[in-house]
Amino acid sequence: MSVGSAQADGSDPVIGSTNVVVADPTVPRPAGTPCVVQLFNDVTFTDFNTRPYDYTPPTSCQGRWAKVVLEADFSVTAGRQYDRTATLWLGGVNLYFGTTQEPSRVVSPSWHVERDLTDYDTLLRQAGKGQAIIGNIVNDTYTGVIHGSARLLFYPASLLAPPAPVPDAVYPLGADAVGNTAVLNGPTDKLAKTLSLPRNVVRAYLDVFAQSQGGDEFWYTCVPDAYAAQAQECGGGNFREAEVSIDGQPAGVAPVYPWIYTGGIDPYLWRPTPGVQTLNFMPYRVDLTPFAGQLSDGSPHEVALSVAGAHGYFSATAALLVYRDRHAHQVTGHITRNTLADQPPTPTIGSTLVADSSGNVSGDITTQLTRQFVIEGYATTSSGRVVSSVAQTVGFNDLQRFTINASTYRQQTEQLTQLDSVSQSRVGPLMTVEYRQHAAYPLQVDYNQQTAADGSVSVATMAHQGYTNHGERRWLGFAIYAADVGNTVDSSDTLNFDASGAVTGHTGQQSAQSFTFRDSFGSCYRTDLSTTAGALATYATGQGCPDQQNRVWWIAHPDGSPDSRNLQVGW
Repeated sequence: MSVGSAQADGSDPVIGSTNVVVADPTVPRPAGTPCVVQLFNDVTFTDFNTRPYDYTPPTSCQGRWAKVVLEADFSVTAGRQYDRTATLWLGGVNLYFGTTQEPSRVVSPSWHVERDLTDYDTLLRQAGKGQAIIGNIVNDTYTGVIHGSARLLFYPASLLAPPAPVPDAVYPLGADAVGNTAVLNGPTDKLAKTLSLPRNVVRAYLDVFAQSQGGDEFWYTCVPDAYAAQAQECGGGNFREAEVSIDGQPAGVAPVYPWIYTGGIDPYLWRPTPGVQTLNFMPYRVDLTPFAGQLSDGSPHEVALSVAGAHGYFSATAALLVYRDRHAHQVTGHITRNTLADQPPTPTIGSTLVADSSGNVSGDITTQLTRQFVIEGYATTSSGRVVSSVAQTVGFNDLQRFTINASTYRQQTEQLTQLDSVSQSRVGPLMTVEYRQHAAYPLQVDYNQQTAADGSVSVATMAHQGYTNHGERRWLGFAIYAADVGNTVDSSDTLNFDASGAVTGHTGQQSAQSFTFRDSFGSCYRTDLSTTAGALATYATGQGCPDQQNRVWWIAHPDGSPDSRNLQVGW
């Protein structure tokens, strides 16, 4: 799942362009001509009403599919407009979740996004109702009109592109039959659905989106309430984590990525290259397979999502993906171990923040939480007794450094979220399948506000975002596949204000992005770019990759081997 560059046709962007440009790859495709289903075309978004559409599966591609890809194109007219949250839905299931690019007085940006929806095969085989939601205000002040089009591309299976192994069912957690997000204002709020599932579940996963909104938009800079006034910052602390439960029992966690939207902190930081995943969020996939036996017992079960630390508010959605045992009518089993249940998400807070006799404030506030847990269960299937376990170490470390006096307000944020996970399935004494993952979300923000003697102000901001993911599949203890994904964005800019607070200009605007992918089959992708003064300065693709096109099939679907598209979503 990825966001493509503004050049959806695969051509390189033009040096000097002020349009949106990213280093991310588009979704790789198998060979062959796809069937195309248009969801909507050139729809305008000028209010907060939904834009409904009808979906019918393609009549020309009724067999098995090797790949299903969502493509969407958006633009916003030049003028003034906020970044807006954008979502697409079908039958209650989220097809796309992201934000929009902010325009400028002279630039009308356009961008192209894609998402691999192959795992939602069973949803897409049925006609249904969908809707696009981009709440937008257009008036004399906010003039930017957003336009959008979206379509689904279905690639038929063939000898060279075998059918994808897909879940047998997809269940949305939302209450809206067509689809919408849930508002989670606090840690006790939850998005929940009570489901009566088939009696032969053997594997289950939950795709999770948790987007920060409102007072939580800049959660990564917030501090505990006790220090909020002194640090002149938002309260509520800065630890956030999505929590999954089944029947009220902790079942898994999903780290929250610190997305920064195109109006965030300083809008010039993100022109023309936005932050990591800003235009197209990646869902995090939580492995719930240890609960397969419990979910198959014929009773209704509540699957729920909440956000630890939520402080008004998070916008959330989730979809449950279920695989069935096609050779058994009834699967039985239970959870045998769950150490997550005894580890509440309570971080340790430290502070060296001090104020001198003149009221000058300096010092650090630290937030730290590390948890190690194991969830294990068994399921009696047609293959015998399968023991499944998920062992994870989840770490969160944050430092907020403050220097506050008459002429300076400086806040330096250093945050790192990490996750190490091992999912195992065993039959008898043999470990049949093992998946290992290491993910890291580094974030550094340096916000330096200086006030001159005449009351004018300069605000220099530097931001670094990173996303790394290493995934490895093992069988009988032997590694059969491994892949690495890396994505970094570095941006800087200085905003200038006069004594009345009006913006007088900005200087030093520049950014750089690098996106890399490499796997054990020799597939490789790399693109690097840089921007200066709001325009593309350099763009290089394929450096260090002897044949970048090798990635096209193995990223997409290495039939029978791990599907590395999931390395970006945390499966």
